[in-house]
Amino acid sequence: MLSSVAERVYWAARYLERVESTARLVSIYDKLMFDLARSVNLSWYNLIIINDLETQFDSRFSNKDERNVVKFLLGDEANPTSMLTSLNAIRENVRTTRDVLPEDTWELTNELCLFVKENYQQGISRSKRHEFLEDVVKGCQQIQGMLYSTMPHDYTRCFWRIGRQLERSDMTTRNLEAGVAAIVALSDEEMAINSHQIIWGNVLRSLGALQSYRRATKAAVQGEEVVCYLLENPEFPKSIAHCLDTLINTSLKLPHSKKMVTELKTIQSKVLADIDCQTLGAPLLSNLNELQLMLGNIHFIISEAWFPENI
Repeated sequence: MLSSVAERVYWAARYLERVESTARLVSIYDKLMFDLARSVNLSWYNLIIINDLETQFDSRFSNKDERNVVKFLLGDEANPTSMLTSLNAIRENVRTTRDVLPEDTWELTNELCLFVKENYQQGISRSKRHEFLEDVVKGCQQIQGMLYSTMPHDYTRCFWRIGRQLERSDMTTRNLEAGVAAIVALSDEEMAINSHQIIWGNVLRSLGALQSYRRATKAAVQGEEVVCYLLENPEFPKSIAHCLDTLINTSLKLPHSKKMVTELKTIQSKVLADIDCQTLGAPLLSNLNELQLMLGNIHFIISEAWFPENI
């Protein structure tokens, strides 16, 4: 398999996961704004901070309001990680790898790309945002489901899984960061009226984890339990632990994976030993940021091992 083809498959998977995760992240904030008391000082600009996009956003907008933030995340082609930019990248990567991906991938990708281009203004509008974001998530899941049921278990699938799991683990940390940022914004009085249960319930819903969380923990929604579940539960597909296990097992099927597996195991030990799930404040935000940096470094190890001609 050519390294250039492997790289395009890897990036197509990352971008598809990013589109779905961006839709879910905007959705959680939208629901939080309706569910929390008006007195809670929760800024939409937190989403820009969580995604490390302050420089790009500030160069485009002076007003950090809801409309500009949502527009920047969903449909601004000047944003390299916006939903629309990511979909264009998926389309190009799928177009140039059509001989190794199931043939329906191209058609479904085009349909989703056209839908978002024609309708992303609905996502900016409050009244139609929920329906639009749900349709985007369903479109992404349709592609993933088709690939899961029809893609041969070969090197192509390995690179797709690696891209998807790496992006998924990164975006799970950002969903957690959104929840912690909302907790930090609460006053003592607002904490006393169970606003934290609203926040963590929405974090779980944004990842499709509420039902599985309740089954696994047999507990009410509590911040400490939610954080531990999304970091350490080995069974939930979007937990950090599960993503890292899948990355390790998939990498072992490819040559030149020793350095990557070693780094992934280092991250595993850090998640399990160093991150304190019981302190929902600035220390946890710092831990999540450090985890994001470590996950980001995995990409460079992947490039060195399997895409050397493009470094």
